[in-house]
Amino acid sequence: MSIDLSAAAAFMATHARVLDRRRFDLLTHALAGATTDTGAVQGVLAALDGYRNADGGYGWGLEPDLRSPESQPGAAAHAFEVFEDIAPATTSRAVELCDWLDSVTLPDGGLPFALPVTAPAGCAPWWLGADTSTSSLQITAVTAAVAHRVAAHDPAVAAHPWLDRATRYCLTAIEAIDETPHAYVLAFALRFLDAVHGTRPEAAGLVAHLSRHVPPDGRMHVEGGTEEETLRPLDFAPLPDGPAASLLSPQGIAADLDRLAGMQEPDGGWTVDYAPISPAGVLDWRGHTTVRALQTLHRHGRL
Repeated sequence: MSIDLSAAAAFMATHARVLDRRRFDLLTHALAGATTDTGAVQGVLAALDGYRNADGGYGWGLEPDLRSPESQPGAAAHAFEVFEDIAPATTSRAVELCDWLDSVTLPDGGLPFALPVTAPAGCAPWWLGADTSTSSLQITAVTAAVAHRVAAHDPAVAAHPWLDRATRYCLTAIEAIDETPHAYVLAFALRFLDAVHGTRPEAAGLVAHLSRHVPPDGRMHVEGGTEEETLRPLDFAPLPDGPAASLLSPQGIAADLDRLAGMQEPDGGWTVDYAPISPAGVLDWRGHTTVRALQTLHRHGRL
């Protein structure tokens, strides 16, 4: 199934925020086999800076359903995605984000699901009602997973004490999972283990520990989401060479790649099945999801 990159480019130009247009620009360099120039890297980092606060964290709707300006743990993974995009280039912003995360990490090494929201307009209820005093494996795992992928090319992030604290928390919390967790907790825990399997020997055993909770077809409805909101094989195992992929059949992964490729809308972009929270958030998610879909297809050799 072919992807219409020209239509995707038109969608991004018409609807996406500048940050995701800049990320799409970096991706198109990679698809063309060209070396990303310094100007493209500087452009995407400048766009990300629009969401940055003086404390080194990120807010301002970088997490599309959390539009409040203050720095939030939920925005950190999105920032690390950009720092991964610019590889092999690095930026001091990544270490500064680690510093901020270290400052809000709880004593057990985990991040709270959210910090107090100062401007609730346009924010999803799960952010507004979050427990700010208890560590969240969901948020810590997804953030640490991307941070580890950044650490693969950024020695300063790899050596940062926050990443070690978060890693130890995630490993302990995953080992303690007994009953089937929420779909996103399971997916993000597996993504974390994919990210650390090369450096933490216990990761393989923990993937096996979680395997009994992964449905054979890789489909899991999201409790508390919309009727249609479902995680699928590529949500649990987005990387082609990670241990999480071993929990699913190659045929299941291939079929999900076909599904993902077929989800390109007539306007050129991809969409999501999350509950719509704000009109701006819906478009922000579509731009982000379009970049993520194309990156996933590229990693699996479909582009």
